[in-house]
Amino acid sequence: MLRISERAAVFPDSPIRKLVPYAEAAKAAGRIVHPLNIGQPDIKTPQPFMDTLHHYGKDIIAYGMSQGEPEFRQAMVGYYNTVDIDVNADDIVITAGGSEAILFAFHIVAEPGDDVLIFEPYYTNYNAYACMSSVHLRPVKTYAANGFHLPSDEEIKAAIGPRTKAMFISTPNNPTGTVLSESEMHRLAAIAREYNLYVISDEVYREFCYDGESHTSVLHIKELEDHAILVDSISKRYSACGARIGALVTRNHVVRDAAIRMAQGRLCPPVIAQAAATAVAKLGMDFFIPLREEYQRRRDVTYEGLMKTPGVTCLLPKGAFYVMAEMPIADCETFAKWLLTDFSHQNETVLVAPGPGFYATGKYETPGNGLNQIRLAYVIAPEKLERAMEILARGVDAFLEATITAHKS
Repeated sequence: MLRISERAAVFPDSPIRKLVPYAEAAKAAGRIVHPLNIGQPDIKTPQPFMDTLHHYGKDIIAYGMSQGEPEFRQAMVGYYNTVDIDVNADDIVITAGGSEAILFAFHIVAEPGDDVLIFEPYYTNYNAYACMSSVHLRPVKTYAANGFHLPSDEEIKAAIGPRTKAMFISTPNNPTGTVLSESEMHRLAAIAREYNLYVISDEVYREFCYDGESHTSVLHIKELEDHAILVDSISKRYSACGARIGALVTRNHVVRDAAIRMAQGRLCPPVIAQAAATAVAKLGMDFFIPLREEYQRRRDVTYEGLMKTPGVTCLLPKGAFYVMAEMPIADCETFAKWLLTDFSHQNETVLVAPGPGFYATGKYETPGNGLNQIRLAYVIAPEKLERAMEILARGVDAFLEATITAHKS
């Protein structure tokens, strides 16, 4: 009998996407489904990006440079300089989305069976990248009560094992919206140097910090010069998720050279998308001011809706466009599915991402983490968000009532 690999057999599904078939069935039945499950903004991709695509004048779409097109990498140098990240074009390896950058980083820093320390909850697809790389994610739990900020140095150090090769962070964070402070970054730097660890930092939401918060990059921390690997993407900042353009950025030339060899092995990142990305990389920081204000409005609507729902606990997120909320429900996996299969209010319902998928699922997992949590993405227009939050609140009430009735019977 033919068998698939153990890696393939245990490969995790996506908590963000696995409920989509139920959402499609609800739509087919005539219901309106408000999508709060995925970070796909409804804001238009900038016109210079679209104009470049429409007027791509070459007769052949040929292979490009494995490290990325020189013009785009130079445009990225200019972009990074505007956020006080001092790099040159040789420090940048363009990838097929931030996903490939993370895969490259895992393959570079760790052997199969090694550990990468990660702070949970975290972006669920990190589990997939770890599985592809045969790397174990070694979780350190953070808590809603303090806004999912880092635990003590002692707790972090206690989680470091003999095969831990790196720490992985995301700031601003998906799914929590937490922005790590400069002092937290320096704490991580001290631990990385003490234990000789790399620090891989996912910073794709750096433009979206609210209430006066500022973003501190791993490449701002001088003592991490050789330890730092930044992973990046144009997907969110330019509402170009399907373009699949990301970057691995490091001043460690050994890491950089390894990433280039991996890039050569997969030939090149998308050439036409790089041309379009070059146009938007030159837009400057003023482009993000109204965008940030719009996402802050959406955050406020979402948070206010959650605070009107009895039993919900969360702190106001300070960045990205997500919130991780603790619900008055013991099993949000069941709840999220039930919203699509058994519930509607005035023929409308919501699609959310249940919490467990944002926690470790491998060697060091703790069963039950996140069961009382959901992640919401506030990426739709404020008036739609306001309606969606009203429907979610009604869904919570209806689910709790149905649960009580079921227990009585």
